[in-house]
Amino acid sequence: MNYTYFNPTAIEFGTGKIKSIVNYIDKKLKVLVVYGGGSIKKNGVYDQVKIALDGYTWLEFSGIEPNPSYETLNKAVKIIKDEKIDFVLAVGGGSVIDGSKYLVAAALYDGDGWDFLDGSKQVEKALPLGAILTLPATGSESNTTAVISRVSTNEKRYFGSPLVYPKFAVLDPSVMSTLDDRQLANGLVDAFVHTCEQFLTYPNTSLLHDGYALTILKGLKTLAVDWKNRKELVWQENLMLLANQALNGFIGSGVSQDWATHMIGHELTAFYGLDHARSLAVVQPQLIRVMMEEKKEKFELMGREVFGVLHNKEIVLEALEYMYQSIGVTTNLNEYDIDDKVVENITSALKKHGMTNIGENGTVTLEKVAQILNMAMK
Repeated sequence: MNYTYFNPTAIEFGTGKIKSIVNYIDKKLKVLVVYGGGSIKKNGVYDQVKIALDGYTWLEFSGIEPNPSYETLNKAVKIIKDEKIDFVLAVGGGSVIDGSKYLVAAALYDGDGWDFLDGSKQVEKALPLGAILTLPATGSESNTTAVISRVSTNEKRYFGSPLVYPKFAVLDPSVMSTLDDRQLANGLVDAFVHTCEQFLTYPNTSLLHDGYALTILKGLKTLAVDWKNRKELVWQENLMLLANQALNGFIGSGVSQDWATHMIGHELTAFYGLDHARSLAVVQPQLIRVMMEEKKEKFELMGREVFGVLHNKEIVLEALEYMYQSIGVTTNLNEYDIDDKVVENITSALKKHGMTNIGENGTVTLEKVAQILNMAMK
């Protein structure tokens, strides 16, 4: 093992924690509150933020989409520059937080912020960022990465920088009470696949990393089995914590990582508008089938420890698909509004973005991507 792990985000976890944001934001700073479609005004979060920011100078920007768009975000960048904003407070799920990471980087950059997404430039400075999480799924509230869409070109790309770590993240599970089943299911699936991307590769020597990843997977499986209690605070507390730990950077430190499911899924979302988690659910089982020879040892470990199945990989895969389906997430790509060009569109986009050999070993080729997508259309 050989790695550096650093996570400076302070976590404020628990009911009533929104008021703690005053401990992290100096009253001399001019704040921009960023949120999505307005659900925070229905669930009481906006009012709590407003009370906490009493005495502050603050503005707001709303309308961040579920897949935050470059086009919308650039409107907020202009406000930040024009109004000389000092601090960005993201209030929402992963999309709002991802979008705000783009904002704090692009606001201090003279060029086009898309440069960070296409890889031509690295972030050199950023405004400070805080997060109030309302929808657990991505772990974006305490990691370095963001995924941004560009509507005009059907692109969905990502960037990362330690400079965009949120200074703090409020995780108040009580704000999840108004989330619908689709949002809760998406969060569970997203967290499960995030963990698999860092665990389901090839054997390593770290008992801690494997054990911790398996603990997260077992916890998420337990929540899926206990789906009937999804409106209970304890269930929601556990999803919020598990999703955070799935992608705060630790379980991937010093071990191989895959992310091929995400690369393919991002293109499905860019072209066909699938929810992020739902794109992962149609890709992952088939990717595992195609790449089983390289993943078999870790897959058998997951089968034994998470699903209680010994020596039968296909039954484990069926159990995985059943888990997704049992909470309302299909693994059949044909159930979405796709067209007969789906394989061509996805493989061409991956080729354009230089992703012709992805996965932990670089062995998920475009030919295998085509095979995976064809298998996903059941």
